[in-house]
Amino acid sequence: MKKKVIILGAGLSGLYTAVLLKSQGYSVQILEARKRLGGRIYTQYAELETPIEMGATWFGAKHTHLLALLQKMGIEYYKQHTEGTAYFEPFSLAPPQKINIPEQVPSYRIDGGSEAIIKALASKLSEEEIQLGTTVSALNFATEKVSVSSSSHTWEADLVVSTLPPALLCLSVAINPALDLEVKNIALATHTWMQDSIKTALVYETPFWRDKDVSGTFFSNVGPVTEFYDHSNRAVEKYALCGFVNGGYAGINAVQRKEKVLAQLERFFGEVVHTYLDYVEYVWPQDPYTKHEAMPNIFPHQNNGHSIFERALMDGKLFLSGSETARNFPGYMDGAVQSAERVVNDLKTIHSLV
Repeated sequence: MKKKVIILGAGLSGLYTAVLLKSQGYSVQILEARKRLGGRIYTQYAELETPIEMGATWFGAKHTHLLALLQKMGIEYYKQHTEGTAYFEPFSLAPPQKINIPEQVPSYRIDGGSEAIIKALASKLSEEEIQLGTTVSALNFATEKVSVSSSSHTWEADLVVSTLPPALLCLSVAINPALDLEVKNIALATHTWMQDSIKTALVYETPFWRDKDVSGTFFSNVGPVTEFYDHSNRAVEKYALCGFVNGGYAGINAVQRKEKVLAQLERFFGEVVHTYLDYVEYVWPQDPYTKHEAMPNIFPHQNNGHSIFERALMDGKLFLSGSETARNFPGYMDGAVQSAERVVNDLKTIHSLV
């Protein structure tokens, strides 16, 4: 009989883990709390069906694991537009300063949106192998089979792979017997990518900034927006600007936040910023499947890639995956791919197919 593996989370790491294990002959079941695929890859479609990345967006030539997967899946990518004038806002009393963006190390975006890789991986799995809207509340390793429970159902498996952020796993899932104290303490002190992030984007009928030889890129120490970029699609037929808002602005309401964002953008681009067709934002600190209310405020990337996450736990029945657990480029899409490959190799080393 095939060994059954339950995977917590249908983000990049969870889906890729399932595809790899299925190809090796394992029986797989993904349980995902959200009612959508992708996790912290989240492509929304705004006015005029303009793809907007509210989650993972950029990568570089150094992210070789992700690049290899894109090639394997036949997914193309393109260089982030940075041509033209860029700006830096050092402090509130100084006007934005023109700066040059070096082209030696370009960033890239996935053609068709970051969700393209999610859709491609999901197409390798059946509908029965992915269960959305299912919040796992307990894992029981006290018997021969692992019991995985939600509020309404219990599943049995031989093995479990968790792709949840380590801190979220410890705070939201009851585990019996309890995790090793050292593992738990480090997990609770591990930063979750996007836990403090707000992304915002504006869709326009024309790329007015390009017409003025402005790249759309700016960086600011003032805020609320800390960095902003041209977010037009590869064909340059759908036009947007997108970037990050300081996470501290999660504490004000959406209307106030939008007013402050537009006031800042006007300093860079002029009154034309108010001609937007759509305004989109996503406040990740308010996403319960990213940030638990009991998570402490810790440094970005703290304990990401810690070697303790590479241990097989619960007598080899529990494996920790997800971008935060990757030794290289944790918190990035490349880290999610790496962690899936590592866990599958470790699992195969410890457990045979039968």
